[in-house]
Amino acid sequence: MKIKIIVFTLLLAAQLQAQTKVWFDTDLMIGMPDKTPREVDDGITLIMALKQPQIDIVGISSITYVDYSYDIINKILKWHHKGTTIPVYKGSPNAADLGVENDGTRALYKALKKEKLTILALGPMTNIATLIQNHPDIIPQIEKISICAARTPGLPFNPGNGKLNVFDYNYEFDTKSMDVILNSPIPLVFAGYEPSSYTHIGNIDLASLDQNEEADKWLFDIVQPWMEKNEKYFGVRGFIPFDCSTLGVITHPEYFTYYRDIPIKVNYKKNDALEVQPKVPFKNFLEVSYKYKTKKKVDYAIRALQGFEEKILETLSVKN
Repeated sequence: MKIKIIVFTLLLAAQLQAQTKVWFDTDLMIGMPDKTPREVDDGITLIMALKQPQIDIVGISSITYVDYSYDIINKILKWHHKGTTIPVYKGSPNAADLGVENDGTRALYKALKKEKLTILALGPMTNIATLIQNHPDIIPQIEKISICAARTPGLPFNPGNGKLNVFDYNYEFDTKSMDVILNSPIPLVFAGYEPSSYTHIGNIDLASLDQNEEADKWLFDIVQPWMEKNEKYFGVRGFIPFDCSTLGVITHPEYFTYYRDIPIKVNYKKNDALEVQPKVPFKNFLEVSYKYKTKKKVDYAIRALQGFEEKILETLSVKN
């Protein structure tokens, strides 16, 4: 019996040692009352992250809609996190105030002073860029940033039936902050639309959720309006869980293919999403290509491999 206890203790210690310390920065909007349903993937990604033994979330900061997201994040934590309290902080309320400190940036700075962290960036880069711009001394403490943005040249963002192009929201909402990130020496991995387009979640996929559990029923019900919106605009009832790939390259890197050390560049080009941005004929595109001669090089996830979608669904069904 003593030998079994010792082996178990050693395995537990090894697992804890292997954990990646993560700061979670999100523009979570799931269920937000508005004229139209809002994205649900940040909320699903947070639930998934809380169920991953590979990572240890040390703090969460919000970007845009910070008052709404603060309450929802804490609700999700109450349901899905039973360990040490994870603090939640309000960040930039509008993603247009680069350089202005907030509770989120101050808390992230303090956390990085204690230990090195990987940053999971699921929204515009305002909070993180403000930290880097105001406190360049902290840069060596950032192991890497995983970002939901960017594309390969000529790739339209056209989910579902491909008839309607959308835009690179997280990049275009605050391009100045992304410039700060790109001009830093911090290792970056991008996992946005392109790898995520190989995954899709519909009602059948969510059938494994327990409708008798408050948390599961809430999730199932709250994604329905978003599915209906996707069916209206893209012809498919369901959605692409974009931010799950941004998490996945940290927790399940083996489920993705990559362009390693690929140059990244901002290109000013004709807008390919005029239906949703009719007043923007030209705009900046954040693109990666080995043809570019830029100094900044990143890792870029190209594709989510078979099995990752199943991994998302399995994780959502795990009971804490």
